[in-house]
Amino acid sequence: MFDRIKIFAGSSNPTLARGICHSLGLSLSACLVSRFSDGEIRVELHENVRGVDAYVVQSTCRPVNENLMELLLLVDALKRASAARVTVVIPYYGYGRRDQKDKPRVPITAKMVANLLTAAGVDRIISCALHAGQIQGFFKVPVDDIPGHWIFAEELRRVLTGGEVIVAPDAAGVARAREVAEKFHLPLAIIHQEAETAWSRPLVVGEVGGRPVVIFDDMVDSGRKLCAAARAAWEEGAEDVTGFCVHPVLSEGSLERIEASPLSRVVVTDTIPLPPGRDESAKIKTVTVAPLLARVIEKAHQGASVSELFT
Repeated sequence: MFDRIKIFAGSSNPTLARGICHSLGLSLSACLVSRFSDGEIRVELHENVRGVDAYVVQSTCRPVNENLMELLLLVDALKRASAARVTVVIPYYGYGRRDQKDKPRVPITAKMVANLLTAAGVDRIISCALHAGQIQGFFKVPVDDIPGHWIFAEELRRVLTGGEVIVAPDAAGVARAREVAEKFHLPLAIIHQEAETAWSRPLVVGEVGGRPVVIFDDMVDSGRKLCAAARAAWEEGAEDVTGFCVHPVLSEGSLERIEASPLSRVVVTDTIPLPPGRDESAKIKTVTVAPLLARVIEKAHQGASVSELFT
């Protein structure tokens, strides 16, 4: 069934790529991704890809520019080596947070990255929990985006008891949190903040007192928003506060904020490798997206409906 498929990986997340291959019963295809002495990226394919269905697994996470350039060069190499189709699997889509022109004289970087990938010759995109749904429309090729509530579906089924409240940490995250609340038939609450000032206090819109709270978001970066939401829910009498965030960006200082917060646990995925030291925290739990991505790749390779996995 997989005789005409090959999976390659850049250097951003080789462990995840190997996990995907393991779920499919394949071996990771051989390629060289290194640097020349002046820092330029060197890419070489070490396998014949003529006529194959090629997949490149590469998150455009830190270092974002390096990983993005690796991805573009891998795609170009595959197209020039006559691969029949090139699909890029981008578990974490870097530059995705700038998806609209929200102020004068700023770029729409999510669109610019889409243009670069399209120009490189990508035939299809597979991603996880894009920051905004409109990013799919930035591409002229099909985009299969795995929604966050499906990424965490198995873990949520395991831990939810039916008495929880799903919380959106801000207005922008309401749609994501609502999907979880509706899927598991749970009430929804929203954290509302009038202004980002030192004296402003987040308000909880909804009832959380005496109930476990699950804060759901697409990523945790600095941790400020997540921890502020947890503190607001805790002060309103929440029984327990956990966080579910798909992408563990976890920039400098984030772990210290999480450790000092009322959060009992933050569940993340391996779309981004945890930075050194971040995996030592007892509050951080990682679940893998490898089996789910493998199922999406299998459907895409067979020409079957990917959306059937999420209905």
